[in-house]
Amino acid sequence: PTGYMENSISYSAIEDVQLLSWENAPKYCLQLTIPGGTVLLQAANSYLRDQWFHSLQWKKKIYKYKKVLSNPSRWEVVLKEIRTLVDMALTSPLQDDSIHQAPLEIVSKLLSENNNLTTQDHESIIVAIAPLLENNHPPPDLCEFFCKHCRERPRSMVVIEVFTPVVQRILKHNMDFGKCPRLRLFTQEYILALNELNAGMEVVKKFIHSMHGPTGQCPHPRVLPNLVAVCLAAIYSCYEEFINSRDNSPSLKEIRNGCQQQCDRKPNLPLRLLHTSPDLVSQEATLTESRLKPVIVTSSEIHVEVERNNTANQKMTANVGNDSEPNLIDCLMVSPTCSTMSIELSAQADRILGCYVEILKMLSDYDDWRPALASLLQPIPFPKEALAHEKFTKELKYVIQRFAEDPRQEVHSCLLSVRAGKDGWFQLYSPGGVACDDDGELFASMVHILMGSCYKTKKFLLSLAENKLGPCMLLALRGNQTMVEILCLMLEYNIIDNNDTQLQIISTLESTDVGKRMYEQLCDRQRELKELQRKGGPTRLTLPSKSTDADLARLLSSGSFGNLENLSLAFTNVTSACAEHLIKLPSLKQLNLWSTQFGDAGLRLLSEHLTMLQVLNLCETPVTDAGLLALSSMKSLCSLNMNSTKLSADTYEDLKVFL
Repeated sequence: PTGYMENSISYSAIEDVQLLSWENAPKYCLQLTIPGGTVLLQAANSYLRDQWFHSLQWKKKIYKYKKVLSNPSRWEVVLKEIRTLVDMALTSPLQDDSIHQAPLEIVSKLLSENNNLTTQDHESIIVAIAPLLENNHPPPDLCEFFCKHCRERPRSMVVIEVFTPVVQRILKHNMDFGKCPRLRLFTQEYILALNELNAGMEVVKKFIHSMHGPTGQCPHPRVLPNLVAVCLAAIYSCYEEFINSRDNSPSLKEIRNGCQQQCDRKPNLPLRLLHTSPDLVSQEATLTESRLKPVIVTSSEIHVEVERNNTANQKMTANVGNDSEPNLIDCLMVSPTCSTMSIELSAQADRILGCYVEILKMLSDYDDWRPALASLLQPIPFPKEALAHEKFTKELKYVIQRFAEDPRQEVHSCLLSVRAGKDGWFQLYSPGGVACDDDGELFASMVHILMGSCYKTKKFLLSLAENKLGPCMLLALRGNQTMVEILCLMLEYNIIDNNDTQLQIISTLESTDVGKRMYEQLCDRQRELKELQRKGGPTRLTLPSKSTDADLARLLSSGSFGNLENLSLAFTNVTSACAEHLIKLPSLKQLNLWSTQFGDAGLRLLSEHLTMLQVLNLCETPVTDAGLLALSSMKSLCSLNMNSTKLSADTYEDLKVFL
């Protein structure tokens, strides 16, 4: 009659649950009716008693619905029970995720075990459980059911009316598609279903706009990463068959080299590789024609055709014996006389690719999304088969162009590689890259925006001189002002050592009006620089407070400062722009920039040119870790004041090692 329960009671054995309400009844008690009698449960307070009461009732009813729906006889009865189950979940006073998830899991199991349902039954069940999906993600099996419905009936009103709020919630609140990939697959199929409507991409565009919101700033930070994840997965799926057979199919390196080494190929390939016959090769070797017969690689969905000429083929086959795996862009870099590569997808894969590349283009049109989008795409998260596909790179060019046109450094800096030793979009879309389908207009646009920010450095110019000097000279010859400026800077900073190359650059500059004018200005600056660096003048110089960049330039142009060793610009209004004049002082050893607006871009220039600098005061300047790390190359620096800057502890430790 009293004490604790010695044996458990199964929920299915409970016939009834009641609150004790008669007079003089024990306080806070529940009465459970079981086959052998009754059991009283006493709680500590009324809140806990009510919680027990509703929990037991909920569990009892869930067992009932599981039993009823596990053996369905008539679907009209099943549908009625599902509606009752949903109403019970919505009206329950209990606050727990399982209250809504349990009915969804029951319905999910019901659908997975019954594949003979009609389309009308599908839609009726989806509409019945729709209220539960407003605040809950669908379980994995239910996602599979929704995906199937999107594929089979993309024009159904259920897709628009029921699935839209579900997908919106997924995009707004999902934190990791890796934990539930079927949510991502459902979102992917839903967007493809929207694309199948009469308005097509216009409907998709309206959906993307609804996810962004009417204001200039999207209030949901997870929407963009989730949309990009969906796009990347969809694009990957277009090339998935070719990627999965990559081990037994010719790699891009082999395609580029003509697959001449049959002994290196694996036997019993699932893909058919058609080689040119030895007789044909020997015949064509004696002909004046430079073209070889195309090599074809086919699968059920992908067709790759490569055309080469003999001279390019000889150059490329020189490295066939090299077993080292080339980097991604090296696989794709081709010379102008080399192969043209085309990949043809199936009609379905082509529609998927077109839809999701178009979405990436839409995302790049939103100013607030562009920085994060550029950062997400900076590592080039696409398979190499996609980067070898002319249609894909041509469509994606719009996105890269948007990055190149954005004046914000956090956006256009993502055109460069994500880390040293790895190529980026700048290399892929530059002349010589497989993605370059113009005469270098996008390349010139990227160089222009990068040179206009903080990349006007010797290192950047040196990389252009080593890898892209030919395209730069060609564009300069056609009057491109950015490339003319690049060639002038190469001469000014002594980037080019070879005299013949220097003379060729000068000839290129003098062949156009804009080049001739800028070269003449360069010559004038060089004469002024020699006059400025001529020995003589003061050894110490202090500018008055509130002096500007223009004041400094005017002062330095007034005489010789070849002996200037100590320059104080403290408490002036100079900025990073004055670095262009400071680097012309060859004897400068001490520089005071206390409480100025001198920033990271100026520090990069100083670190490359002022090799004799020993003392530098950056107190109360807006410099950050990005600029301060550049000082690690200044081996002569003895004293560095970084008080009241944005210096981090990690950068401080790094500088201690180098300085």
